[in-house]
Amino acid sequence: MTTNDDQAAQRLAQAVQEGRQTMPEDRPLLVCKPNKIESWRIFKIMSEFVEGFDVIRHYSLAATFFGSARTKPTDEFYRHAAELAGRLAGKGFAIVTGGSSGIMQAANEGAFEAGGASVGLNINLPQAQGYNKFLTDRFVFDHFFVRKVMLTYASEVYVYFPGGFGTLDELFEIVTLVQTKKIRKVPIILFGKEYWEPILSVIEKTLYGEFANIDKEDMNLYTLVDTVDEAFEYIQANVTC
Repeated sequence: MTTNDDQAAQRLAQAVQEGRQTMPEDRPLLVCKPNKIESWRIFKIMSEFVEGFDVIRHYSLAATFFGSARTKPTDEFYRHAAELAGRLAGKGFAIVTGGSSGIMQAANEGAFEAGGASVGLNINLPQAQGYNKFLTDRFVFDHFFVRKVMLTYASEVYVYFPGGFGTLDELFEIVTLVQTKKIRKVPIILFGKEYWEPILSVIEKTLYGEFANIDKEDMNLYTLVDTVDEAFEYIQANVTC
């Protein structure tokens, strides 16, 4: 008698095998709920998970940097990200980013120039992002949610510089996973008071104070810093792996 897990495993194995054989060259977007299981799509998702985990498993100590792809090399946050990444690389951290421009490039550049591991986990987009030139290892994903899983499990510390919707999405993803104990508590660094203080004020005054939608302790899940020294010292003191 087979169990539900056995049956699910058999269905998955069959779908992956069929997907390997039926993968279309031009993969259509998923724009609505599918009427049938698309084996090729399951195969592509599974293959991204396997290959993504194969990339990140090589790095026992890592720091992931998030931030805007639009940040210019002349921006002070670019310089701060490069400096912090370089100092962490000097302490044996692999630096992991989305692999593109802006803050991602800054962190990869800092690690690369320091002789450290510089990893880019990129995403295929209609407006092609492309890789920056400071990577020692890289992988590109088709699915945002697979890429987010890789970034979530890649590191012992997460550093967030000013960014847009994507950066905020990735921040609240990590905070929620720590809050709900789906991942262990890790240092979450918010760099740049001018940018982050208005956002944190909404969290404190509205989410906590006015609507009581979070606990007071939840606001201790992240740490706000304003200098490279603050960030570096906090990471040194709080990364326990």
